[in-house]
Amino acid sequence: MILLRKTPIQKRIKTAYAKLFLLAFIVFALMQVQLVNAQSSEVAVLAFDGPVTPIMHTYFERGLAEAAVSGADAVLITLNTPGGAVVTTLEIVELFRASEIPVIVYIGPEGAMAASAGSIITASAHAAGMAPETIIGAASPINSDGSDINETAYRKEVEALKATIRSLTERRGPEAVALGEAMIEDARAVSSQEALTAGFIDAIADSPEDLLAAIDGHTVLVNGEEQVLHTAVSNQTTIPLTFIEMLLLALTNTVLVSILMAIGVQAIIIEISSPGGWVAGFIGVLFLGIGLYGLGQLPVNWLGLGLILVAFVLLGLEIKAPTHGALAIAGTITLIAGLLVLFNSGTPEFVRLSIPAAIAIALFTASFFVAILAFAVRAQGKQPITGQQGMLGQIGIA
Repeated sequence: MILLRKTPIQKRIKTAYAKLFLLAFIVFALMQVQLVNAQSSEVAVLAFDGPVTPIMHTYFERGLAEAAVSGADAVLITLNTPGGAVVTTLEIVELFRASEIPVIVYIGPEGAMAASAGSIITASAHAAGMAPETIIGAASPINSDGSDINETAYRKEVEALKATIRSLTERRGPEAVALGEAMIEDARAVSSQEALTAGFIDAIADSPEDLLAAIDGHTVLVNGEEQVLHTAVSNQTTIPLTFIEMLLLALTNTVLVSILMAIGVQAIIIEISSPGGWVAGFIGVLFLGIGLYGLGQLPVNWLGLGLILVAFVLLGLEIKAPTHGALAIAGTITLIAGLLVLFNSGTPEFVRLSIPAAIAIALFTASFFVAILAFAVRAQGKQPITGQQGMLGQIGIA
């Protein structure tokens, strides 16, 4: 057997082929990376869990603006809301429909809802999906205090909202339109599967990422122009709530608002009863102001606020003219009633204050209020120990 020794030229040719193959592989890999990058989209991600209030509008408006500046191809909003103000809802609808970036709403996670005004907001999105075991609907209008609207005003409000939801769902077909009208006319609420069957949403997805994959290739009408969604592969950028937005959102919590108002009123009365300092007055004005701002974000019955003020008057009278606790008991009961009426008068579930919470707040407030005022009254009744009044009755040396 004869072995032929490779010449230097053959070795160089083999090396050149190897380098050429390696170069071709690198070029191919780079082309694949560029292809993936070209096919991937930029998606701005927002998430809101709470009632429809001006804070929601502010957050969505800021999120859409930041998404536009960053060059995002779509905005994905994960939403869980029990509903809220109609005026704010219509402002959000206008915001979505005027957007030059497709807005995608995802109702999630499981157990979430887009109730009342949330269903109209969902319908205004360019594409929408829901997680399993979620609900949407029940959008009949009510007064800001939770009571029913009189018949004439009710019909006007219903017809206006029905026209709005018709315009938002016509592109989805007659079944979606009929469902949208039933949500407003009959307060109908449906599951995610029922909403999908009617064409009210585009997909049921276990996660926001699954929704983006499900609607990939869908054509949507954005500001009068058709756009094809390329969302199967996306780079997601989260736009969170700012600290101020989170703080203002917290003020939609009825328990927190009740506590802030109770502390505020107590501090102001303490400052009036025992003037000379400024800390109690400052805290009172600050807490009461924040509490009243929170009330402005919620549908409340203002009769409840009146009962709360009466309760503090009764507690104050118990100190000035003791009745062996009768006025204190009456004030505490009135305070409980005021808290319940303020937030529980047929308003949506998210603004209802539970009876145990109302009792706990009222008992703590009444006890603290009576104790502080009693201390202030006793202090005022003591004989002065300084100044000219404090020298009366003392023995002097001449």
